[in-house]
Amino acid sequence: MVAIGFYNLENLFDTENDTTINDEDFLPEGKNAWTDEKYAEKQANMAYAISQIAKEHTPAGLSVFGVSEIENKRVLEDLAKQPALVSRNYKIIHFDSPDWRGVDVGLMYNPAHFVPIEAKSVPLLVYENGQREFTRDILFATGLLDGDTFSFLVNHWPSRRGGEEASAYKRNKGAEICRQIVDSLYKVNPNHKVVIMGDLNDDPTSESIKLHLRAKFKQSEVNPGDVFNPMWDYYNRGLGSNAYRDSWSLFDQLIFNSAALNKNQKGYHYQKAFVFNKQFLIQNFGQYKGYPFRTFSGETYQGGYSDHFPVYALLVKESN
Repeated sequence: MVAIGFYNLENLFDTENDTTINDEDFLPEGKNAWTDEKYAEKQANMAYAISQIAKEHTPAGLSVFGVSEIENKRVLEDLAKQPALVSRNYKIIHFDSPDWRGVDVGLMYNPAHFVPIEAKSVPLLVYENGQREFTRDILFATGLLDGDTFSFLVNHWPSRRGGEEASAYKRNKGAEICRQIVDSLYKVNPNHKVVIMGDLNDDPTSESIKLHLRAKFKQSEVNPGDVFNPMWDYYNRGLGSNAYRDSWSLFDQLIFNSAALNKNQKGYHYQKAFVFNKQFLIQNFGQYKGYPFRTFSGETYQGGYSDHFPVYALLVKESN
């Protein structure tokens, strides 16, 4: 058994000024007064949270996981060195994105379990009033997971800024790109296993997932070449990964192609997905009591983890 996952790390910025991106709020003299001490606490918090994910199922914890809202590769290198994670020897796949806020996505992996073969950045080109909106690229990585070929697509689709309906076309574009990649891999090899993961800024029932990614809600409905979204069941039961104005959303998702579900195929297949919402990740005071325990509330430092819960899934092999 291995575990894979995804975690929005809520603005994991370092404290140094990068003049090529918009990081001014996350500097010691910025509006968030982002000091070395706060950065160190944030890193320790994120590392502890990640170290606990899936631990009740497998001592190795997460073998592969995607992340979003990171400033650069350096913050992931610092994360991998944290005492709570250093023994896992996590390695990093990262590409700089042109995002207007200066944040990227990344993939971290335990080299004892995953060996990368290919990785690239796939541009997410969206436009508003004829002007390109610079957002996060999609990270595409293929490798061997204990000898089993998997591809991972790490996403952080454009936000709902300007309104959910008015901005939907941007997330629809992200879904279309992911679907095109899944379809192209299927044409070459129907047994190629693919996992789409990320903060999609949409729920499982949103048009991006239902109509453009064309994800199925039930495994029994999945045909060869289809994709399956296990997060729908949690959403249908009222469980979320992030909250806003007393309303829960499940923007953080793991979606599997048909090959990754096939129990008759050699290697790993999907078993079960989870929202990791342990008590230590939940705020127990103030205006946002019951929400994910976040780093900032506006410009007020909370000293928490993230405004999103992580999600993860277990992959198993059939015993002979």
